[in-house]
Amino acid sequence: MKVLILGAKGNLGPHVVKTLEANYHLRLTDISPMKTKHEFILVDASVQEQVVRAAEGMDAIINLSVLRQDRKLAFDVSTRGSYNMMQAAVTHSINRVINTGPHFVLAGRTYETFDYELNPDIPPQPGTNLYALTKSLGQEICKVFTEGNDVHVLCYLFYSFRDPNQPLVGADLTPFSISWNDAAEAFRLGLETNLSNLPSKCEIFNIFTDLPHQQFSNEKAKRLLGFSPRDTLSQWWHKPSS
Repeated sequence: MKVLILGAKGNLGPHVVKTLEANYHLRLTDISPMKTKHEFILVDASVQEQVVRAAEGMDAIINLSVLRQDRKLAFDVSTRGSYNMMQAAVTHSINRVINTGPHFVLAGRTYETFDYELNPDIPPQPGTNLYALTKSLGQEICKVFTEGNDVHVLCYLFYSFRDPNQPLVGADLTPFSISWNDAAEAFRLGLETNLSNLPSKCEIFNIFTDLPHQQFSNEKAKRLLGFSPRDTLSQWWHKPSS
């Protein structure tokens, strides 16, 4: 399978590449150059022609592109970039796309501050955060494209990435934490899952490890993708018996 990765130079990109490179032909893209042994193309996700050209000959697209701070650039990358990605998928008859975003694509403050056992099929309420809004709009664009085209979108929601070999410094272990390796493994599962077994052509998944908070649910990812996180991060939440 030939896989296009948008935003491959970001924080998650190297971990996804490491997990996939043994079994997939990877075409990496980013807005700035990167050193890699894989095929690489300079691509601005906000420019449709560049995204469509990069997707030619590919079997799947993984979107890791993100920009949070600047209002215009965040919209260009997260919202317009999603449109460009889906247009590329339709143009080249690519039927498998894995999109990514923060957990508050669905569960903004209206959910996060008081609700419990939040699952990825709740009505989306991203709130007013710039990052959440632009990613939420992008995800809605993905969904609309699946309704009239032969393309499936799996949307992975993340929040806090952790290295289990490093100490937890200056932050709590949030209910949406996951190790980098387990996060990357979810992409392998998404590329291998039988699309005909999914309930619809656009499915959203909470991707995090098994934590005791139970504020959110990752049951759907386990049931439909076979997701089974190895790093429990228990050294940060389990008190050993004396």
